[in-house]
Amino acid sequence: MSWHHSVCPHDCPSTCALEVERLDAAHIGRVRGAADNTYTRGVICSKVARYAERIHHPERLRHPLKRSGPKGSGAFQRIGWEEALDTVAAAFLAAERRHGSETVWPYFYAGTMGLVMRDGINRLRHAKRYSGQHATICTALAWSGWLAGAGKLAGVDPREMAEADVIVIWGTNAASTQVNVMSHALAARRARGARIVVIDVYANATAKQADLFACVRPGTDGALACAIMHVLFRDGLADHDYLARYTDCPQALETHLASRTPAWASAICGVPAEQIEALARLIGTHPRTYIRLGYGFARQRNGAVNMHAAASIAAVMGAWQHRGGGAFHNNGAIYHWDRTLIDGLDVRDPGVRLLDQSRIGAVLTGEPFALRGGPPVTALLVQNTNPMSVAPDLNTVRQGFAREDLFTCVHEQFMTETAAMADIVLPATMFLEHDDLYQGGGHQHILFGPKVIEPPGECRSNHEVICALAERLGAEHRGFAMSPREIIDQTLRASGWGDLEALEQARWLDAQPDFRTAHFLDGFGHADGRWHFAADWAAAGPGGFVAAETVASMPRLPDHWDVLETPADGGGFRLVTAPARHFLNSSFNETPSSQRRERRPTLLVHPDDAAALGIDDGGAVEVRNARGAVHLHAEHFGGLQRGVVIAESLWPNAAFPDGLGINALTGADPAAPAGGAAFHDTRVAVSRVAATS
Repeated sequence: MSWHHSVCPHDCPSTCALEVERLDAAHIGRVRGAADNTYTRGVICSKVARYAERIHHPERLRHPLKRSGPKGSGAFQRIGWEEALDTVAAAFLAAERRHGSETVWPYFYAGTMGLVMRDGINRLRHAKRYSGQHATICTALAWSGWLAGAGKLAGVDPREMAEADVIVIWGTNAASTQVNVMSHALAARRARGARIVVIDVYANATAKQADLFACVRPGTDGALACAIMHVLFRDGLADHDYLARYTDCPQALETHLASRTPAWASAICGVPAEQIEALARLIGTHPRTYIRLGYGFARQRNGAVNMHAAASIAAVMGAWQHRGGGAFHNNGAIYHWDRTLIDGLDVRDPGVRLLDQSRIGAVLTGEPFALRGGPPVTALLVQNTNPMSVAPDLNTVRQGFAREDLFTCVHEQFMTETAAMADIVLPATMFLEHDDLYQGGGHQHILFGPKVIEPPGECRSNHEVICALAERLGAEHRGFAMSPREIIDQTLRASGWGDLEALEQARWLDAQPDFRTAHFLDGFGHADGRWHFAADWAAAGPGGFVAAETVASMPRLPDHWDVLETPADGGGFRLVTAPARHFLNSSFNETPSSQRRERRPTLLVHPDDAAALGIDDGGAVEVRNARGAVHLHAEHFGGLQRGVVIAESLWPNAAFPDGLGINALTGADPAAPAGGAAFHDTRVAVSRVAATS
């Protein structure tokens, strides 16, 4: 037995530094957080602590498979790697001959956050001029809102939470999904009596640890933010000197907010006016207020506007000037990567069409707007994602995957819903079975994750598969002839981060900018160096994914933008598909321990709503709208507002009585300004299902 350093690869901003017990050449034992990493500090989530259960799961894919029955039947036969790769390459080449190269769509996301294994698929895409992917399923709305204000995807060092007097955790259930945020916040409470404020749509595990919890209606965070800023201006708590030096139009903002009173906001967001007043005073009288903004409250059709409004609070009160003060969402801009080698940017053709990741259903069913004037997609290569479970508008996605003229290759670790629809399934390695490079989204470290054990069966890494296909497809790029370690080394050097040997010895690099840079004291990311209260939404992200008139209708200054789904769109309840504690998207929902802890698909319903509908605690319910219908079991839960229901996710489709998961209800219409899936903005009707004998 020996202990080895590694990095959690999963789609959580924490990207925890790990220590992994190696039992032998093919097996691991315990997994723990690296105690000497200043962000992880020895704390990891229970899911990753149990990783041996996942990596050694008896149902892992171990050999290439070829479909031997109807699509989705689950009928496959084992084949060899050469036959599998030859089959995929022949199908892609045949599709190109019929429709041109853009008919092939490499589709991926964040099943691993490793830069080489996640993003290397783009090198094949660019070398072959396959259709591009506009990544909208997670970050598009949140990042658009943040960038509208800050002009740069960066912020205050997350470790400064330890020096804050007030920590506002807004739109993220950190106790379940970003455990390190809670560990730093609780340390600040113990050490200096910091107050923890949580703003969310239900009393989740994070809210239960708050000193002040504001329970908002989904999609109304912008109204709450405006009322807080109204009080700051009204009560002399705005820092006018800071506003004059660092922001674009503070007087126009103050005038605009004059009517955005706590009473106005309360009618929209449901938070009592007196609680809004108390929250604003708490923040305004503590300049060392750290505002930690998550992704949850931006998963609405008005999510970018909400993010911009919430982030603007720190500028109004001048919190950026103080250690432990300011705001943070994601640190993606601090790493200044040269991604040429990983992504193949030197062979990218900017004229190749981009397809909206969130609209995979519309793309595969041939909607002209979704195809952006190009040919149909007749060949797919899927890595690191499970769209047959995680993508919105699931019924349309299912219809698209069922097309007989669509060839699909899925490279996966388990027989997911998406893999079950494939023509060829390839077995994939997990993070301890290959080398990779990582960055922290929620912190500031560059980390190296070395190969620790051998993979089971015939599993191959994403890089190996991409390179093998490139050879068969005639794709040319120097990265296809390099090992992951060589790519990592050259990427580090080209980006100014030394070399792999140094990183491997150090285990991680702290890339945090200095205080003045992180607090934007030498200017924000816009050309004028100022925080922008006046958002230029037309400049946010690639155009053409949202109607120009919709983008033009977005509020110029922070506000509540009422574009949410209405009862006419589906019913009297607003459904939020919040993350479950023991799953991570569709990862970990295959492990027995996570399944036991989550028990079954459940709908949290306010007891008064349940009583009005005759729904028993534990009783079966149907949730439906025009997109579909899903059956779950109800749980009476008082920690949300009436008219709101929560389905913590993401259970596999097979866990539901009709084999149809929660995303049968969510919409894939692109949210402004540049697209994005509004997973937490879904109108539904809820009804009791009578017990059957």
